[in-house]
Amino acid sequence: MKIITTTEGLAAFCAEAAQRPYVTVDTEFLRERTYYSKLCLVQMAYRDDAGEDAVLVDPLAHGLSLEPMYDLFRDQGVVKVFHAARQDLEIFQVNAAVIPAPLFDTQVAAMVCGFGEQAGYETLVRKIAKAEVDKSSRFTDWSRRPLTDAQAEYALADVTHLRDVYEYLAERLKKSGRAKWVDEEMAVLNDPATYHSDPEEAWLRVKTRTQSGRFLAIVRELAKFRETYAQARDIPRSRVYKDDALVELASTKPLNEQDLGRSRLLLREARKGDIADGILASIKAGLAAKPGDLPQPDLSRAKLQVNPAIADMLRVLLKSVTDDAGVASKLIASSADLDALAAGERDVPALNGWRREVFGDAALQLCEGKVGLAVKGQRVVTVPL
Repeated sequence: MKIITTTEGLAAFCAEAAQRPYVTVDTEFLRERTYYSKLCLVQMAYRDDAGEDAVLVDPLAHGLSLEPMYDLFRDQGVVKVFHAARQDLEIFQVNAAVIPAPLFDTQVAAMVCGFGEQAGYETLVRKIAKAEVDKSSRFTDWSRRPLTDAQAEYALADVTHLRDVYEYLAERLKKSGRAKWVDEEMAVLNDPATYHSDPEEAWLRVKTRTQSGRFLAIVRELAKFRETYAQARDIPRSRVYKDDALVELASTKPLNEQDLGRSRLLLREARKGDIADGILASIKAGLAAKPGDLPQPDLSRAKLQVNPAIADMLRVLLKSVTDDAGVASKLIASSADLDALAAGERDVPALNGWRREVFGDAALQLCEGKVGLAVKGQRVVTVPL
């Protein structure tokens, strides 16, 4: 077991990895007490005909620079392999403005290869590598040192078995001609904007039942203040105030600290000081917003005139084509997407790229009455009309 604690050691491993076709990567981090994830461990491994190696990199080691690893991440000649990569990539983008490329996410690839809606790492290891993963160390404190043997073994397993998973999935994609499908899916993960939380748009994540512009203006200001405050102090949003308290504040519109004291859901710490000042200023700004500046709720989907019969047929069609293709249906279209198609909408992901090839063209023909559905043996098929 190799734990790297020096920049020189990391540079030596990365120089070897740079000679390989791919490197598997995973991270361990903490986020319970911070806004941004605290990187506690990086695991990397490679394998080819010349040999293999797997290491743990300790980013908490004094004097260690991760720049050799970031140089490897920038190397276009080495595929960087992750499983369910989004949180890992967010850490690298926030910490160093680096997104590993070229990128391969085995969770996405597994969905394309017919392993289910969101194939877990343990499932893939069991089915492909014929091994079991001990997850008993999953919820340990990764910031504590020294690491236990159990922690180290658990962490290494996340990249050593990943080599088998990657090689198997990459070969299946090559044989099926679907590698380009996975490449299309990587576009979102490769986009730095994916990992940027804009305080101006934070209100869009708050679920509300009221759709009035004035109410949403207050929600917008409260969410913007919370996001800005949490980012500046690197604390979780919930430590400022939770969504239910935010919605309560937008409804009751407190105008002073005495009013804040009557809140049922606001944390005690938020009823005075900087947070209280920010809340009151946000409510004041929301109330003062000009009519032309009020948020406009997206009611387009709510107003859709969905034909339930067409929507049901689209669901049957989707199940049929994804079963035949061995692709997770969730990866192609959501239930809301199918309703939108049934209502005449055409700006949906299922009509773009590889999704159109698998499902979209047939879905359009069904909606336009050019084909129908029929049962042939144990399969549902389309038939010309």
